Amino acid sequence: MQFPALLMIAAALGTTAAAADPPKLPAPYQTPSASNGPKVVKQPDGVSLKVPAGFHVTEFASGFSKPRFLLSGPGGEILVSDSVAKGAVYALTDRNKDGKISDDEKKKLVGDLDRPYRLAIWKGYLYIAEATSIKRYKYDSAKQELAAGEEIIPLKGEGQGHWTRTLLFDKKGESLYMGIGSRSNITPGDPEYRAAILRYKPDGTQREVVAGGIRNPVGMDWNPTSGKLWTSVQERDGLGDDLVPDYFTSIQPGAYYGWPYAYIGPNEEPRNKGQRPDLVAKTVVPDVILSPAHVAVLDARFYTGKQFPKKYQGGAFLAFHGSSNRATRVGYSVVFIPFKNGKPSGPQEDFLSGFMSDPNSKEVWGRPVGVLPAKDGSLLVSEDGGNRLWKITYAK
Repeated sequence: MQFPALLMIAAALGTTAAAADPPKLPAPYQTPSASNGPKVVKQPDGVSLKVPAGFHVTEFASGFSKPRFLLSGPGGEILVSDSVAKGAVYALTDRNKDGKISDDEKKKLVGDLDRPYRLAIWKGYLYIAEATSIKRYKYDSAKQELAAGEEIIPLKGEGQGHWTRTLLFDKKGESLYMGIGSRSNITPGDPEYRAAILRYKPDGTQREVVAGGIRNPVGMDWNPTSGKLWTSVQERDGLGDDLVPDYFTSIQPGAYYGWPYAYIGPNEEPRNKGQRPDLVAKTVVPDVILSPAHVAVLDARFYTGKQFPKKYQGGAFLAFHGSSNRATRVGYSVVFIPFKNGKPSGPQEDFLSGFMSDPNSKEVWGRPVGVLPAKDGSLLVSEDGGNRLWKITYAK
């Protein structure tokens, strides 16, 4: 695997990827690799979600197949990707301000999409990331109508493996960033545009590799204080219950983050031992190691609202979809990571939990996917177990 475009960006920006000291991790194969996927059930009677004191959580919307990414639209609507094989994008508008979306407040903008995931708005266009195509549509927010779509990044033949595509514009609207995961768990041989964060012009031209070796960069957001790009990353399976942990990190242009030859710094992947010692040596240590391993992080957003207490302002919320490669179940929650002066300032904290009643049972009734700090300062959460959206508000 070569990274010529990545190295060119590093040279152009004058950056070097100096690795921090890696954290202490258990040795590979200290436990067997478990196959322990969940069984999704209906919400049990008498069971409710848990949030910190002063916060309140209510159902915001339902009636989806697999609701995933959430985006605030220009007219105050909430845009939702419904990520199935014949998927769709919806616009939700709480016109009567009752805090819940009724059937007549939910409009399908477009359907027949191939697993749509991340959405982005740019100069009157709605960008939709399908597994095999990135398209953009002229979007009339007032009428909630889309014109015909235009494919700007073809991804035909790339629908296998990690199929989510993460889109994000820079603050000036000059560049479109895309996160795209690997084709496999740990098999070498992917092209340089897989397991990477890429940068394009808004029309989909002039692809560059910003950073590589990122197994599945499934969440991206700009740090509101430092202006740096951060990503949440799903790491690999098969090395035991406690390896390899997912992570949340700022992106160093030109850096290499290990996949498939190393992980969390220069810890060599035993299944690819001796193949690329040069890349093992240069593997960057991520900023935040998520705990426990295999939480399956899916989204990360910085909170820029004012409704929540000050400790939450500038911090990050992350959605944990939940483990399937661990003997004892973990995740199925939303966590908060505090930040100060643009840097992590404390350990992750549970914020929304209760979807999993017993970590030793296969049964769960929700799987968080997307988080969105809404314009009113509340936090919206999508989950594709019960296929609902939840709204979290704060009141003393």
